[in-house]
Amino acid sequence: MSLIKIETEKKIGIITLNNAKKLNALSAELVREIVAALDTLKKEKIRIVILRAEDNSKVWSAGHDVKELPLKMRDPLSYYDSLEILLRSVEEYPGPVIAMIHGSVWGGACDLIMTCDMVIADKTAKFAMTPAKLGVPYNSTGILHFINRLPINIAKEMFFTAELMDADRALKVGIINHLVEESELFSFTMQMATTIGTRSHLSIEVIKEQFRVLSKAYAITPSAFERVQGLRRKVYDSHDYEEAITAFLEKRPAEFKGE
Repeated sequence: MSLIKIETEKKIGIITLNNAKKLNALSAELVREIVAALDTLKKEKIRIVILRAEDNSKVWSAGHDVKELPLKMRDPLSYYDSLEILLRSVEEYPGPVIAMIHGSVWGGACDLIMTCDMVIADKTAKFAMTPAKLGVPYNSTGILHFINRLPINIAKEMFFTAELMDADRALKVGIINHLVEESELFSFTMQMATTIGTRSHLSIEVIKEQFRVLSKAYAITPSAFERVQGLRRKVYDSHDYEEAITAFLEKRPAEFKGE
């Protein structure tokens, strides 16, 4: 059974996460299907993509599948990790990717919607960035996605507290472009996509690429990069990282020791 559904309507591609039993966790298999769908829609010259969950999903996505994270001694978010591949696929899609949010968004899925070009949500939407609950040393690319979208103090709050942010505040701080009634979510999102579809695709494609390139135009010295990587390595080699992953799998609170 496919973990996603793909359809097109009025030259708009719609990718629906379809693994509610696993809370649409971004497993390697689910990610492969999304990336393949994006590749297919690109070949079919579909100019706008909507990424959504099934109707009435309480959880839009639970984020990175924790069961697939390494227990220790390996970077959990390396360049070729499935989540990183997905984020790049969304960034590099030659047209807007709109996240349509009903339900809660957790961890790596929160990074995914930050990577989407726009977010349209209803009042059920909630957002939590949870690596600090799992002892995960989040990577610099992911943090940059949040810095580019939010005031830095809000981004820090999300990472440091790992608490859910409700839809009203998410609209206020800039995570959400438009907050609409649940009954209007799909029609509003489709109308936004339809409006974009009447504009110059060539213009939008190059403008999106400029946004992507300029949003990454932050200078960092080799020594600073190596220092950050060294700091991250200390975390994913630590007791706390191994304990957090084990505790999650055993469905108990983690006991962090700071070592």
